[in-house]
Amino acid sequence: MSSLLIFVSAVLRHPIVQVLSVIGATFILEDAATVVTAMQVQDGAMSLQIGLFSLYAGIILGDLGLYGAGRLAASVPWLERFIPARRRDIGRDWLNSRLARVILVSRFLPGLRLPTYTTCGFLRTSFVVFALTAIFATLIWTSLLFTISMKLGHYIMSYLGAWRWAGIAVFCIVLLGASRFFAQQLRGKETT
Repeated sequence: MSSLLIFVSAVLRHPIVQVLSVIGATFILEDAATVVTAMQVQDGAMSLQIGLFSLYAGIILGDLGLYGAGRLAASVPWLERFIPARRRDIGRDWLNSRLARVILVSRFLPGLRLPTYTTCGFLRTSFVVFALTAIFATLIWTSLLFTISMKLGHYIMSYLGAWRWAGIAVFCIVLLGASRFFAQQLRGKETT
C-alpha cells in the first residue's frame, strides 16, 4: 500500500500530469482551478511556471472553444431559422463595433462568458479581435486571482495547518457564491 502511495505521489508531481490536470480543471471551474493551483504553488507541490502556464493555456483554450461552439452552432441549418439573416447582420455589426469592450466586461462579470463568447462565434464576429481580447483579459483576471489566492494561501497554510484544504474549499465556495450573487444582481438590473 505504501509503495502505491509513493507511486501516486510521484505521478502527481510529474510536470506533464500537473499541466494536464490543471488544464482539465479549468474546463470544469476555472476560478476554482486558479485558486487550487495557486495553493499548490504556495505549498511547493507545483512550480509557479507550470501553474500559471497551465491556467493560461486551459482558460484560453476554453474561451476559444466557446467561440468555436458558437461558430459551429451557426452552421446548423435549423438553428439559423431562429435568428433571421438580417437580425444576425445587425447583431454582428453592433457587436463588432464594441467587441473588445464586450469581451473585457464579460471576463470580469460572472455568468457572462458562456453566452457572450458563444454569441460572438454564432454571429461570426472578428476572430482575431475576439482571441486577442480574450487572451489579454485572461492574463489580467487570472494573474489577479492567482496572486490574491497565493497571498491568501500563505495565511491559510500558516494558520490552518492540517485544515488548510478545508479553508481552500470554503474560499472556493465563497468565490462561487459571490459570482452567483453578482450575476443575479446584474440580471436584476437588466429587467428593471
